[in-house]
Amino acid sequence: MIDVILSDKAYENDVYPLIKAFYSEEMIKVHAADEYTGENREEASLHRIRIDFLSEGIRITSEQGTCSDTDFCGFKETSTRSAYKNAMKRFLYQKLSAITGHTLPWGILTGIRPTKLVYEQLEKGETEERIYHWMRSEYLCSDEKIAVSIDIAGRELELLKEIDYRQGYSIYIGIPFCPSTCLYCSFTSYSAAKYADYIGKYLTALKKEIRSFSGCFPGKKLTSVYLGGGTPTTLSAEQLDDLLGLVKNQFDFSNVKEFCVEAGRPDSITRDKLEVLMKWGVDRISINPQSMQQRTLDLIGRNHTIEQVKEAFSLAREVGHKNINMDIILGLPGENPDDVADTLEQIQCLNPESLTVHTLAVKRAARLNLMKEQYSDQKASQVGTMLEQTIQFAKNNEYLPYYLYRQKNMADNLENIGYSRFGKEGLYNILIMEEKQTILALGAGGMSKFVFHKENRLERVDNVKSVTDYIDRIDEMIARKKNFLEVNIEEL
Repeated sequence: MIDVILSDKAYENDVYPLIKAFYSEEMIKVHAADEYTGENREEASLHRIRIDFLSEGIRITSEQGTCSDTDFCGFKETSTRSAYKNAMKRFLYQKLSAITGHTLPWGILTGIRPTKLVYEQLEKGETEERIYHWMRSEYLCSDEKIAVSIDIAGRELELLKEIDYRQGYSIYIGIPFCPSTCLYCSFTSYSAAKYADYIGKYLTALKKEIRSFSGCFPGKKLTSVYLGGGTPTTLSAEQLDDLLGLVKNQFDFSNVKEFCVEAGRPDSITRDKLEVLMKWGVDRISINPQSMQQRTLDLIGRNHTIEQVKEAFSLAREVGHKNINMDIILGLPGENPDDVADTLEQIQCLNPESLTVHTLAVKRAARLNLMKEQYSDQKASQVGTMLEQTIQFAKNNEYLPYYLYRQKNMADNLENIGYSRFGKEGLYNILIMEEKQTILALGAGGMSKFVFHKENRLERVDNVKSVTDYIDRIDEMIARKKNFLEVNIEEL
């Protein structure tokens, strides 16, 4: 256990993720200096890190057992708060690196979209050389991570030049039901079996919300539509048909560049559902095994077989789907590089148009975190090696990286990368990750993001996460966004 004592707790969200990245297996508690007594600490908790934010600089004291070490870094809080925070984080990083003997590939960047930083610099006309030096000096990123960020941001810039994203908007529609809840999952998802009585009511509320926002952006063109979850294909073919038909009826699809449905779990995919998706013009789907190791699927609560993954993929091809993505997760309990190599070999045989590689991020709400002692002998290991395997696999199979994002609590402090064949990139993924376009989110747990391009800022308007609350409070959810748009529509 590590006690972190801050003279100004306003910096907790900056300090905690960085310390956690160095001490991923440790319990970390953050205290305000004026409230911390140090009493009743267990003997095992012999590591204290105190950070004093002073007018002339930062003082960091590390105490481990009977050893105490204090360092001071002088700088004035005369620049922007962002510059001050980054200077503080660089100093803390250097201190933690010296203590642990470790470095982090992304430096002081934690829970941030690194390609967005690079994208903005490229947009300003900065050279790759200047961006490299900036990322190295400001954020302490490794050469490898800077290179991949520049590569992806450059590709995104070229792709977005082809669309008028400023005069467009995209739609996210959430279906928060799944056949079962995976061990690592903390998203808004509900067992379709347990919530069977609510699915019809949920769809009624969702369709009301969809109708309410038809024509909500006069003068703007719809760019992309993404149906996610949860697992949208937990709905019946009839329910999917009704929902997609309504969406196509309520919104003008004449300028839509991408209509994507996260088909997701293979145990929920059937021929009639795939045919419904084709009927309504869905041109990108995702079939997500997460792993092609049966023992892993059994452990994490995905109640399907490897054979079902292959059958669902083959069925999608038979029906006519020509743009299929597959997701895998690195760092799942008990897996090693040999398992990942086998998973990639099986995916190679299926030959999807795109592959999204996630690094396990276990959030507090996930059962894998709540039950971590039970699975302590199956912690993620060698995740960096696994990521290298996927990078090489992508190169060997003509997949190009086109988007990247990071999350807190990721295994080995790494990242998620989306790869695709040329021309098969997931447009919605780029738009939402780079926050370049307004996203209207409909459904439980939906987070609408409204982009104000002139001011280079965005505002969020969220829906409640609970299915029952969403059903009961649907009029309130509609009013939230309606009221926001009424005030801000001219600026969007």
